Amino acid sequence: MTERKPPGISFETWADRQIREAEERGAFADLPGKGKPLPNLDRPYDDLWWVKEKMARENLSFLPPTLVLRKEAEDALAAVEKAPSERVVRDILAEVNDKIREAIRRPPPGPPLNLAPFDIDEIVREWRERRERTENEDHRPE
Repeated sequence: MTERKPPGISFETWADRQIREAEERGAFADLPGKGKPLPNLDRPYDDLWWVKEKMARENLSFLPPTLVLRKEAEDALAAVEKAPSERVVRDILAEVNDKIREAIRRPPPGPPLNLAPFDIDEIVREWRERRERTENEDHRPE
């Protein structure tokens, strides 16, 4: 539809002619989704629908930095559970503690952080105890 509407013809008539000619050329024959219902017709209108669809298509997400850090701290504790050595536990916790301290020093936008740096020695002690319990249970005679 690159040509301009000629003078003296109504826009509706001109647009209808453009559509009819495109149909005759087969421009609409192999469109993706042909014959399928339009998605999300039952949802209420959302001004940001296109942003949400783009983010879903690109597998993106957006959280405020404080929530991202809370999730990272939660994931760090989960990683500690599976850590193979005390050194790895300490490295995981030291890295997340650095980020927490920085966020406390310069609060990022978003909801409050509500996190304090982890007590690394306490978590390492708990990690050792769990590991010893697991090893003792594994070596128990049946």
